[in-house]
Amino acid sequence: MNAEFRSAIRPALVMLVLFTILTGLAYPALILGIGQLVFPVQANGSLVRDGGKVVGSELIGQSFAAPKYFHGRPSAAGKGYDGQASSGSNLGPTSKALIDRVRTDVKAARADGLTGDVPGDLLTTSASGLDPHISPASARVQIARVAKARGMTEPQVQAIVEGVVEAPLAGILGEPRVNVLLLNRQLDAQGAKTTG
Repeated sequence: MNAEFRSAIRPALVMLVLFTILTGLAYPALILGIGQLVFPVQANGSLVRDGGKVVGSELIGQSFAAPKYFHGRPSAAGKGYDGQASSGSNLGPTSKALIDRVRTDVKAARADGLTGDVPGDLLTTSASGLDPHISPASARVQIARVAKARGMTEPQVQAIVEGVVEAPLAGILGEPRVNVLLLNRQLDAQGAKTTG
C-alpha cells in the first residue's frame, strides 16, 4: 500500500468511525434520554395498565365484539389490529371486494341495532389498520346498544362518551375523536362503581 493511498484512506476511516459514533450511538442515546425525561409515557408506547398488567396501548386499536363495548373501526392489519401486519387494504372505491365488505359491515351494524346513517369510520379501515379512535358520531350511534347491554340509561352512557371526546390538537389540527380502549375502560370502571 503506497503512502498516498494511506494518507487518503485514513481520514475517510476516521470520519466513518466518528459519524458512526455520533449518528449511530450518541444521537439516538440523547433522543432516548430526552424522551424518557420529557415524555416518559409516550416514549414507552403510551401503554394502558390495569394494576401491573399491560392491557393495551392508547395508540393501537383493539377488537371489541361484545355488545357491552363500543366497537372500533374495522382493521385490515392481519387478522385485525395485528401490529406486525400494519397496513391498509389498498382497495379502491370501485373495488368489488371493498363494496362487498362494506355491505356486510352495514348489515352487521344493523343487526347490532344501529339505525339511520352508519358513520363512514365504522365501515372503512384506516391507512395503518391500527387506528384506536372513532369519531364522536360513531360512538354516539352505539350508545343505545351499549346502554342496553350494560343495564344503564342512555344519558349515563352519553355522559361517559362526551367525557372522553378528545379535541383537535391546539383546537385546529385534526378532528374530535374518541379512543375506543379508553372509553371501554371508563365504562368498565363506571360499572364497577355502580355494582361494587
